[in-house]
Amino acid sequence: MLPTGQVAIGLGGNLGDAVATLCAALPELHAQVPLHAVSALYQSAPVGPPDQPWYANAVVLGRWSGAPEALLDVLQAIEHRFGRVRTTRWGARTLDLDLIWFGSEVIETPRLRVPHPEMAHRAFVLTPLADVLNSPIDRAHSAADSSTLIRCDDPTWAHLRQHFTERPCPPSPYAP
Repeated sequence: MLPTGQVAIGLGGNLGDAVATLCAALPELHAQVPLHAVSALYQSAPVGPPDQPWYANAVVLGRWSGAPEALLDVLQAIEHRFGRVRTTRWGARTLDLDLIWFGSEVIETPRLRVPHPEMAHRAFVLTPLADVLNSPIDRAHSAADSSTLIRCDDPTWAHLRQHFTERPCPPSPYAP
């Protein structure tokens, strides 16, 4: 969990040039949600239908002073601009923006569940989240399998990561 006013957002995609899409989405996301930390970039095996390409994944920390569902609307509008079409649950997509944490709030609405209900099972969320929180993952309390997660060294992403990361984040007060 994060301090009030801070949000954690997961980025992913596996259609087209997913790394290029994530790189292009960062400045657009920053224009709406001022970013202050960006994780390394990872590739992961798909969750859901097995006949889809691997995903590119990352996590960012940003600031948001509005309502949670207003942020969800912003994230879905950005997804739409990048060609996201919702057809199959856990299916392939150009861009996926998931609200992982919204400060320390627990949110249960028909449209939004925060903290993200599946994150404890997803190394492609936990590992980049640990990057931005500067905190190790507590594998004892995680059901995530990191055997299908590969860190990527993309120079464009590295440049954007440096640009949007103000400073190393302090260790999370919620770390084990």
